[in-house]
Amino acid sequence: MKIAGSVALVTGANRGVGRAYVQELLAMGAAKVYAAARDVNGVEDLVKSGGGKVEAVKLDVTNESDVKAAAARCKDVSLLVNNAGANSNSGALAASTTEGAHREMMVNYFGILYLSRAFAPILKANGGGAMVNMLSVVSRVNMPLLGSYSASKAAAWSLTQAVRAELAKQGTLVVGVFPGAIDTDMARNFQIPKLAPRDVASSALKAVESGTEDLDLGDMAQGIAAAMKADPKAVEKDFAQYLPG
Repeated sequence: MKIAGSVALVTGANRGVGRAYVQELLAMGAAKVYAAARDVNGVEDLVKSGGGKVEAVKLDVTNESDVKAAAARCKDVSLLVNNAGANSNSGALAASTTEGAHREMMVNYFGILYLSRAFAPILKANGGGAMVNMLSVVSRVNMPLLGSYSASKAAAWSLTQAVRAELAKQGTLVVGVFPGAIDTDMARNFQIPKLAPRDVASSALKAVESGTEDLDLGDMAQGIAAAMKADPKAVEKDFAQYLPG
């Protein structure tokens, strides 16, 4: 599909990569962008600067009532960008409670599931369209420093494959994006080279246009993907050195 003329809904549009998606969609000629966030005050500047093409949508991706309301309102969507994410920055066992892990799974896995179920019929009605799921390099291999986050992103990757298979018959492209560290609040504690949010959004949208199903973004992601094909156990052992605490 082409981004120009499309109607997109972006979750987690209030900051980081979500904001970049909204901006890049407009730059590439999208007809309308629904900027979805739990607090719509966080996207009002995008609405004001969007030239009448951006609409704010109140959406907590973990709340099925919110998701159903968004689907009822946004029936013209041809591109769904599942970007909303949560990261407790903790190990699976080192965390004092499982609250962070539960939140990560609700946002990173169930959020995609809820949105996919709600918008699959809409995408079908609008010609098939596409879905973009923001995953991570740690979808491929667990980093114990972010143990529960990694697990939720691995679950999201598996879900992406399941949804892709189920939606193939209706002509919906499902793109999984595997970036390395991105220069956002979520990665502020990592002193490593980071991808620019606009570059991530731009590359992901170009993947939609080219029909690319899995996109490894940046040297880190591409290196890990290649290494996982060659010797996955070696990659696991390497990542096992990054422990919490």
